[in-house]
Amino acid sequence: MPVIGYLDSGSPEPDRVAAFQRGLNETGYVEGQNVAVEYLWAQGHYDRLPGLVADLIGRQVTVIVARGVPTVQAAKAATATIPIVFTLGVDPVQFGLVASLNRPGGNITGVVLLAELAAKRLDLLHELIPTASIVALLVNPTNTANTEAQTTGLRDAARSLRLQLHILPASSASEIDDAFQKLVELRASALVVAGDPFFTSRRAQIVARAARHAVPAIYAWREFAAAGGLMSYGPDLADGSRLTGLTVPLTLLGRADEVIE
Repeated sequence: MPVIGYLDSGSPEPDRVAAFQRGLNETGYVEGQNVAVEYLWAQGHYDRLPGLVADLIGRQVTVIVARGVPTVQAAKAATATIPIVFTLGVDPVQFGLVASLNRPGGNITGVVLLAELAAKRLDLLHELIPTASIVALLVNPTNTANTEAQTTGLRDAARSLRLQLHILPASSASEIDDAFQKLVELRASALVVAGDPFFTSRRAQIVARAARHAVPAIYAWREFAAAGGLMSYGPDLADGSRLTGLTVPLTLLGRADEVIE
């Protein structure tokens, strides 16, 4: 029986696992019957990813499903033969994960969200609160690629809207609290929370802090809105047939040249 290694840098998300299993079923694979799945989660601790990849390789998985740039980077560094299939919100070519979108090359392929949504989130937040002149962006500095992409997009958008933008880094629960305290000190009137698996795993804390400080916030994933957040704008990852708040192109990359057949 083939074994799929499912590696996520965040925490277990039952809805996404269920969506993944539905996708397998649609292609004729039923977990426990004709395919096995090994699920591993880094719980937001990206330094654990190399060890988790090594664990999957030791279990002789047939393919690795990786979510997020740090996860793909760890998998790519560990194996050049086991197929790696990813989902990303940034350009994989820009970060050296694949050679090109139509011919990724090597053993890596996947699905990427090509729409630049960070700027659109700020635009929506500005429409909701037109009087806000100071805005904050919460980012995870340990997710370098994701942070750089979203920060660049937000800075350009803030400049065009004549908004003052402050970057608030947080990579632990205590740093999230510190970031909100800094937000108050900066007198920021609105908050954009970058899309990041760690933040998704800490959504209850983030939503609660935003409510406590009465700061309107927009998030990348609908799970935040379901947890009580003000609003989200982005794809619904729990249901590939449904998108939340927009129509965004999902581009399926070409096959890896040799390994995936």
